[in-house]
Amino acid sequence: MIKKRMLVLCPFPQKVAAGQRLKYEQYFERWRANGWEIDVSSFMDKKMWSIVYQKGHFLSKIMGVFRGHLRRLYDLYRIPNYDLIYIFMYVTPLLTSTTERVARAQAKRLIYDIEDNIHVQQNSHSQINPNPIVKFLKWPGKVKYLIRAADHVITSSPFLNIDCKRITNTGYCSYVTSSLDIERYKPKSEYSNDNKVIIGWTGTHSSKEYLDQLTNVFLRLAERVSFKLRVIGNFKYDLPGIDLEVVEWSIDREISDLQSFDIGVYPLPLDKWVHGKSGLKAIQYMAIGLPCVATEVGTTPMLITDNVNGKLVKTEDEWVDALEKLVREPESRRRMGEQARRDAVSNYSLDTIGDIYDKILESVMNRVK
Repeated sequence: MIKKRMLVLCPFPQKVAAGQRLKYEQYFERWRANGWEIDVSSFMDKKMWSIVYQKGHFLSKIMGVFRGHLRRLYDLYRIPNYDLIYIFMYVTPLLTSTTERVARAQAKRLIYDIEDNIHVQQNSHSQINPNPIVKFLKWPGKVKYLIRAADHVITSSPFLNIDCKRITNTGYCSYVTSSLDIERYKPKSEYSNDNKVIIGWTGTHSSKEYLDQLTNVFLRLAERVSFKLRVIGNFKYDLPGIDLEVVEWSIDREISDLQSFDIGVYPLPLDKWVHGKSGLKAIQYMAIGLPCVATEVGTTPMLITDNVNGKLVKTEDEWVDALEKLVREPESRRRMGEQARRDAVSNYSLDTIGDIYDKILESVMNRVK
């Protein structure tokens, strides 16, 4: 077998960020088995990752950015030695597209993997990432250049795919959904009301404002039924008047923590920004065999069929009614959760999505010399 060399340029260290870990990262072994030698270079090192979302640490963050740029200078030097450059999100986080243009000029073949609508600069996104370092990471100008210049663009939603097709010079864009190892993401064993029903949410500080949308929903729901709210994340969270448990996210406990839920919630704002989201949280809940209550926007209607494998809602009243029904009715949770698991196995397994990646890699290698 002839070996091919791939260099992956990404923002975050391996196995820490869901956008990388539950997307292309989990296919590295598959690609290696298909003849690829893969090197990965993240802009952030683990030291930078440990503080980037914390307040303060200004000098340490500056030094982290400096170290990242030194790595990228080395990466730009060695790009010609690879058959394919795979860029996730950006090359460097500064405001110009200089490093992206150099990478494109040096690369024999280039795939660009984009997550969310980061090519559109929106006020809501600035509110999500008030940290100036994080705002740099999402700078849209260089993103548009990569969309235009890449040999193939991989997108996180069909809506984003349509936008990228309008921008790209090659016309080659593919929507590739998030996927899961269904042998790891296994359903919980029972659906009952023998213990207090747990409504769960998982996410990071950057998506905390979505969870905050449900504050009144949870307060109103608590007046109707008894439940526990379990939040898995990397931030402090408090909601007086609610039986609340906050669990720090851990990759070692990720599956067992999700299995502790009885119902998963996936709140989103009703705006264009979320049209770029892949619906990963909903897919995680589905794979675990949980009924998911989600805002009916963007990709969620493509993942969830209302009252079949979950619930789709828009208004506060609909949120309260949907959650109350599922808390009261374990049989409804069982029926929807089992169908959600079947749909996850059929549509979002590593084998199913891995075939899509294989075709993209083969196409780029055959098309571009």
